[in-house]
Amino acid sequence: MVETGAAIVQSDKTVLIELAHPGAEEARHDIAVFADLERAPEHVHTYRITRLTLWNAEAAGHTGEEIITTLSSHSRFPVPDAVIADIRDTMGRCGQVVLRRSDDGELILGGEPSILREIEGSKKIVPLLAGHTPEGELLIEPLSRGKLKQELLRIGWPATDLAGYVEGQPHDIELHTHSWGLRDYQRAAVERFVQQGSGVVCLPCGAGKTVVGAGVMATLDQATLILVTNTLAARQWRDELLARTSLTEDDIGEYSGSSKEVKPVTIATYSIVTAKRGGEFRHIGLLGAQRWGLVVYDEVHLLPAPVFQLSAELQATRRLGLTATLIREDGREGDVFSLIGPKRYDAAWKDLERQGFLAPAHCVEVRLELEPDQRIHYATLPDAERYRFASSALDKDDIVQTIVESHPDERILVMGMYLDQLERLATRLGVPLVTGETPMAEREKLIGGFRRGDISTLVVSKVANFSLDLPEASIAIQVSGTFGSRQEEAQRLGRIVRPKADGRRAVFYSVVTRDTLDQDYAMNRQRFLTEQGYAYDIVRSEDLPGALATHH
Repeated sequence: MVETGAAIVQSDKTVLIELAHPGAEEARHDIAVFADLERAPEHVHTYRITRLTLWNAEAAGHTGEEIITTLSSHSRFPVPDAVIADIRDTMGRCGQVVLRRSDDGELILGGEPSILREIEGSKKIVPLLAGHTPEGELLIEPLSRGKLKQELLRIGWPATDLAGYVEGQPHDIELHTHSWGLRDYQRAAVERFVQQGSGVVCLPCGAGKTVVGAGVMATLDQATLILVTNTLAARQWRDELLARTSLTEDDIGEYSGSSKEVKPVTIATYSIVTAKRGGEFRHIGLLGAQRWGLVVYDEVHLLPAPVFQLSAELQATRRLGLTATLIREDGREGDVFSLIGPKRYDAAWKDLERQGFLAPAHCVEVRLELEPDQRIHYATLPDAERYRFASSALDKDDIVQTIVESHPDERILVMGMYLDQLERLATRLGVPLVTGETPMAEREKLIGGFRRGDISTLVVSKVANFSLDLPEASIAIQVSGTFGSRQEEAQRLGRIVRPKADGRRAVFYSVVTRDTLDQDYAMNRQRFLTEQGYAYDIVRSEDLPGALATHH
């Protein structure tokens, strides 16, 4: 047998992919459909197949035999029989238990009698049951739909939920597509979601998740609650909806720390929904009491745990999760599956890149070492000050200047979070600085100059994560970030992956201080980029000149 595959499938359902292998990129692309990236060091990436990854793949339209064929095609050795048997058994559990409504509105769980007896034996499910139908199916307590699905998933029986949805307050919404149109994959995502009524759409950074949300809203024509990560994201959604739909400013309300408007389309931040007073969530009842026809969860992988409580109570409302990754830091992917819904559609970065919807992108982490006296100073700092010190290291300025000078014909964004560091860099590079404090008129002037090419480099603060639309940018240099925020990494990468008129590829540099908290947090961000399938190089600062020569 010729050993040609890039992957090694192990009996514990981990899949190792050797990055130096010529087939590694294709293997990562294919296997990420049904496995989670677990570890991503320089040479070998480890993916893990779990029940949940298989069930999500099934919900997105992939079959067990297709998955087995994919593994076999990439595996250097025969796929272990135990792994094949487990995939078939796990996928075979899909559709075995079904939630539905009786003619008189009762909630019923149906399935094979032996499976229902097993379910009745679960102590956590017993309180959710209300008896039996004459046919022996299980009657479910009226308000237990979400909780039941959570518990069924935990005992290995993912429920197919056909219990239907209530209709929300009607509100006519149309897409204004005179200068644009839904791309094929965006249209497919909208159609797949609307057919199912709940679930998650996974699209890479820069692929237009907001547009998919707008497409679903325009299809349903109902009052919509949009939950977002922060106020900047809320404003971004508002601007997109105003630009792309028939919605007016009178139709869209913002429910955040600074504003409490409830309108036919209401955009609320996760933080306000989870705000407490006297031990109680202050706003969940207000939002949950409205006649929403759709709830949109932006960046659903960052959904705060308390919002699951709201989601459990909104099971009769259509729920759309939008994300670039289903992996959560708290391990609650199962709750997303149960309460928001399984993955209904996914489009891989590589497919969209091939079709010209995303610019080819490469990620490079440049690691520098602190001078001995700085290392000693770093070691003496309180924990709260270490990250800032390491992120703002003066030696980063030399590296940034070297990178900028090596890309003389590119539009470059230098990104960070500490204003003193950014001011220092803007002065050294002799380029403008854009922050949240920059007056709007000046900001628009600078952005216009960048788009026209009069300004080739901008230093930007966190304001660029959400509120700057700079499709011409092809190089990003990240010098500091919000700790290990994967969402921020997605937003920053999204600034440079818009397709370029000349087809050039984008390069995303991260300048990181070795053996510090800066590197620890960078590893978390790196995992996100690798999950998305981007090539990721790690180079030492002293090797930077040679590495730069390969990224023109």
